[in-house]
Parts: sequence; C-alpha cells; structure tokens
Amino acid sequence: KPKQHMSGSLLPAAPAMPWVVLVAVAVGMLAAWLIHLVMRWNMGPRCSAGALLPPGSRGLPLLGETLEFFARNPSLELSPFLKRRLDRYGPIFRTNLIGEDLIVSMDPELNNLVFQKEEKLFQIWYPESIMRIMGADCIIATLGTFHKHLRTLVLRLFGPENLRLVLLHEVQQTAQASLLSWLDHPSIEVKEAISSMIFSITARRLISYDSSRSDGKLWKQFDAFLQGLLAFPLYVPGTAFYKCMQEEHNNIRKRRIDPDSEITWEEYKSMKFTSHVIHEALRLANIAPLMFRKAIEEVHIKGYTLPKGSKIMVNPSSIHLDPTVYKDPTVFNPWRWKDTTEPAGGSSKEFMAFGGGLRLCVGADFAKLQMAIFLHCLVTKYSWTAVKGGTMALSPGLQFPDGFHIQLVPKA
Repeated sequence: KPKQHMSGSLLPAAPAMPWVVLVAVAVGMLAAWLIHLVMRWNMGPRCSAGALLPPGSRGLPLLGETLEFFARNPSLELSPFLKRRLDRYGPIFRTNLIGEDLIVSMDPELNNLVFQKEEKLFQIWYPESIMRIMGADCIIATLGTFHKHLRTLVLRLFGPENLRLVLLHEVQQTAQASLLSWLDHPSIEVKEAISSMIFSITARRLISYDSSRSDGKLWKQFDAFLQGLLAFPLYVPGTAFYKCMQEEHNNIRKRRIDPDSEITWEEYKSMKFTSHVIHEALRLANIAPLMFRKAIEEVHIKGYTLPKGSKIMVNPSSIHLDPTVYKDPTVFNPWRWKDTTEPAGGSSKEFMAFGGGLRLCVGADFAKLQMAIFLHCLVTKYSWTAVKGGTMALSPGLQFPDGFHIQLVPKA
C-alpha cells in the first residue's frame, strides 16, 4: 500500500526484508570456510618435491586424534590406537595429538637413529603443554654444552661411584624404615607408598628435603605433577619365581656373618635374577612411555622423508611389546633375560625404558638400585596379602585405576 511522504508525494511500499536469503548466504559462507579449514587441516606438512611423507591422518580439526590416543587400554597389550595404525600404515605414521602434528615411530631403526643422532639430525622437543609444566629451564630442554654440564652435575649425585659410597646405604635405610612403618596399617596402597619412599630419597639428595619433618604436601604436589610409578612383581609360594627370589636374596643373607647387616656393593651386583626381574618390569611398565624430538634436518629413512622441523614421537612400548622381538610379550617372564645380554648402558634398539643416546636417563642406575634394594628388604623379611585393587591399565603409561592395596606382615 503506498504511503505518503513527508512532502506529500506518494512512494511504493518497501518489500519485506529477505531474511531467508541472508541466512542462506551466511550458511553458505560458513560451509565454505569450514571446507577450506578441513582441506588445509588435512594437507599436513610439506616436504621437497618427489619426497614421500609417512602415511597417516590428522583426524578431526583442532582435536586431531587425541581422544582416541588417550582412551584407557584395560590390558598390557599394545594400545588399540597404535595397533590399528600399525596394521594400516606400518611402524612409521603421521597423526595429530594435543594440537601438534607428529610423526610416530614404532620402528626400532628410526628410534635408534633419533637417539644416536641427537643434536646432529634431531634435537630435544616436547609439546608446549608439557613444557609449561616442566619449565623452560629444566634439564630436558637444555641443549649442547649446557646440557652436558647439567648432566655431569646430576651424575655426581646419582652416578655409579656415589651409588656405591652413599646411596646404597641411604636406599636400604629408607626401604627398611618404610616397610616397618607399613606394619602399623591394615592396608597400604602400594603405588603411593613406594612412590613416596622414592621421592623422599631423591629429594633428600637434590634439595636436602627431610621427609620426617614434612607434612607430606611436597610429595602430594609431586605426585599430582608426575603420577610416579614403580611396578614390582608379586611372588607366590610354590612358584618357580618364588623359589628364585628365595635361590638369590636368602642366599645372600645366609652367606653373611650377621644376617641383618647392611647390603654391600658386591652383594647388590650379585643379584642377577633380581636384575632380570627389574628389566622385565621396566619392559612392561616403561618409565617414559613417550619421548619427543624434532628433526633439525630433512631425514630419509625406510623410503620416507621426514621434513626439517618434523616433530617425532618415539614409542618404546611398541618395541617392548613386539612379538617378533619378545616371545609372548605381555607375559611377565624374568627368565627371558637369563640368556640375553642385558642392555649395555641401560639401552639398546630393543630396550629403551630409559631412553638412549646423549639423553639416556641419568638416574637409570639409581632407579635400578632402589628397586633391587627394596625387593631384597621386602622378600627377606615380609610377606603380604592383597586387600583390594590391582587392576592395571595403560593410558598411555601404566596405571592402577583402583589402586593396589596390601596388608604387610613380618615373616615368622
């Protein structure tokens, strides 16, 4: 209907606002932007002409394949995430986790190359989310001469000489005191109790921390920070494992003039079967389930090209659980190490519980000493009954979702 203008002239009425058209245009623009985003997301990294990137997928925009990767695995077998991609792509593939494009290595040759060519072809790298927690000045972030200097300082505390002269005594005293204190409780959660014990020994050396005068808050903060874990095997009377743990630790006690005297360095080094137990526990419960590096040069391996700047995620567990390397890999079998040379220096292509190369964990020998001494104090003087829990899961490191509670009693 015409309406009268202020001047008195008549103008045609304006048509209704075309909302449907505007919405359609907006939806079309949004769809085009999302398609562009997905296409760019799926393009992934680029490399030189004619080079072949490892196969793989970046998953969903922003999320990548993170949710599937961190899904809890209720067994000690290779996680479904890794197994599916191993079957589909092989041991070297691309993915996107926690916002980072990664090349995942489940290949022993590439893993070994990454560690052996440290600061030549690769250098240390960790996701930003991890580095915000660890801090920019932590030892894992240092490079070159500064890293060597820090490593030397740490080795003065935890190297073989100090282990023999100082830490052997301290570890035994702490293990004995911890086990004795467990007798006062109807139930002990093993992971938390052992992790607390290890923390007290290590913190005493590093920062002069005295756990006997502490309210426990520092340990709780560390536990929340790193979720420490020491896994050790149970032994059951009547089994061959029980007898071997007896063929070794009780024999050490019998050879002493005083059965309750402190463990000597020679006795510790004679614990061959205990060493097999420790290596088997570490194989199944890797100290560092994931390790990260960045390629500082273009790398060619196995027919693939890893572009300069590629971020590599090394997965040692895939080697530790490989049935072509270890027979029945999910079975706890210390005897598999009996006729096998244990990894020189704590690392090999088939065993990377402590990493390798220039950044082999400086606390490797200290960790093994603590496990051996604790096991000796445990099996020679105590027995225990499982109270509840004990179910294991990988996510991606080993966890006890319901804890593992035991009641400790002195041997008759």
